[in-house]
Amino acid sequence: MTGDGFAGATAAMPAGEGAPVPAAHVTAEVTEFAAATLPGWPVAWAALATAIAGIALAAVGFALMIPPSAVIGLLLILAALGAGAGLTAVAPGEARVVQLLGRYAGTIRAQGLQWVSPLTRRHRISTRIRNHETGVAKVNDADGNPIEIAAVVVWQVADTGKAAFGVDSFTSFVAIQTETAVRRVAGSYPYDAHGDGKLSLRENAEEITAGLAAEIADRVRPAGVRVMEARLTRLSYAPEIATAMLRRQQASAVVAARQRIVDGAVGMVEAALDRLSADGVVELDPERKAVMVSNMMVVLCSDQATQPIVNTGTLYQ
Repeated sequence: MTGDGFAGATAAMPAGEGAPVPAAHVTAEVTEFAAATLPGWPVAWAALATAIAGIALAAVGFALMIPPSAVIGLLLILAALGAGAGLTAVAPGEARVVQLLGRYAGTIRAQGLQWVSPLTRRHRISTRIRNHETGVAKVNDADGNPIEIAAVVVWQVADTGKAAFGVDSFTSFVAIQTETAVRRVAGSYPYDAHGDGKLSLRENAEEITAGLAAEIADRVRPAGVRVMEARLTRLSYAPEIATAMLRRQQASAVVAARQRIVDGAVGMVEAALDRLSADGVVELDPERKAVMVSNMMVVLCSDQATQPIVNTGTLYQ
């Protein structure tokens, strides 16, 4: 084709619009529906009776040289074999996805022996509850600290049509999407909020796991999978910073403990001064009160046992 031909083809397209998508590339979403089946045991007994009758007719025809009888007997045997090929046993916790000439023809969920067209292909899919545990992943949290995290997700196939035809392998799809969701959640929150009032991986496990389960459920929906629960199974700082972060946590704990000790000591001193004043045991001027408060704070806030010193004089000498 010449350059003018290309120019003409380009000019024929509407301005501001892209090339139309061919209809062959548009794939309709497959959703589960019940396959057309018959009870299996009546068909099995009928096929067995037909096979016995066919064998008898064929034997008589070949023995007595009666071609029509032999032909009818062989046809009955073939019919029985064809009917028997459609028998499908469905175990508890399983489903059979039926495919007829390349098209999805429904799902068999009823337990026991069922019968479908012998021309169909039947794929077994487990509908039991499963769990998947991710490997330990090293990621950076929202503060940039390297952490190690792992999770377990409990899931079940809810739509066999999507599971069979929506993705290539729904088990691999669940594993990869779970790993992706765990990494994203780990990078969205800090490991420890350090009292800032923000959500953190260590202090807000319930909220974090609820969000993780919701994100995994949204990611695996194209595979027809229902997420029942998701939990973090491992959460720790990476080894290279674990020692430094442990010291930081210990320092925070010491500061919090000291704060509580001081608050308690101040309350005890206030109660002692109020009771002495109310009972009239001793009259304290401001300087004596200051000395008493100092001594009591030392006794109450000291890490080690204090040694009392008895003052035999007066405070002003």
